[in-house]
Amino acid sequence: MSYRIIALDLDGTLLTPRKTILPESLEALQKAREAGVKIVIVTGRHHVAIHPFYQALALDTPAICCNGAYLYDYPAKRVLDADPLPQDQALAVIDMLDAEAIHGLLYVDDAMLYQTETGHVARTINWGLSLPEAQRPVFRQVESLKEAAKAAKSIWKFALSHPDTRALQQFSDRVDRELGLACEWSWHDQVDIAKAGNSKGRRLAQWVASEGLEMRDVLAFGDNYNDLSMLETVGLGVAMGNADEAIKARAGRVIGTNLEPGIAETIYREIL
Repeated sequence: MSYRIIALDLDGTLLTPRKTILPESLEALQKAREAGVKIVIVTGRHHVAIHPFYQALALDTPAICCNGAYLYDYPAKRVLDADPLPQDQALAVIDMLDAEAIHGLLYVDDAMLYQTETGHVARTINWGLSLPEAQRPVFRQVESLKEAAKAAKSIWKFALSHPDTRALQQFSDRVDRELGLACEWSWHDQVDIAKAGNSKGRRLAQWVASEGLEMRDVLAFGDNYNDLSMLETVGLGVAMGNADEAIKARAGRVIGTNLEPGIAETIYREIL
């Protein structure tokens, strides 16, 4: 069938390891837009960290950010719909993080906050500094994540990293068990914690319905566990070749890695 929406994860999917978009993907997506297909970014990223990609794709659709925690109108610079993390639950997570000496980023309002600069945080900051000033994401170091969480209007998610992935898995299991929050792996060494019920698939389905369409009208691309909620519910969910085998097994199709033109080839085959 000919799909009417293309949903794109960014990291590990549309983006190469160098955080660039393949020319083949850009060309195919542009042709799809010209054919009337809507393109939507569905990412674990904060909206302040998608500037270069949104602009490169010349989109006019809202972006689904922080694994579905909110829908962001990029041109108007405002949140359209959101399910932020309740403050009391965020403070409970911070207490648990302090006890386990696990660090990461706290995504709030219009910034990403950190108390301790881990390797993951440093790499992300360095990536931002490589961009033109107008496209740089907003990072802020704070003396206390707890006080920052108290001052925030909206808390989108935690992005936690740790060199010991087993410790990270045990921590996320505890958060799930004790607080009932959504814990999803978004990278090989990163777990995202958000309000229960939030997912890329859920927010995507809401937006698709608002466009008068159904999930069967969607062609989606992803590579990680936080993408499964959309890959398994759209018309065709496509996993990247660099995804874990467990992701590939649950996708409708598997293509090449994010260094290969598989996204473009799929768009030409299925839509153009």
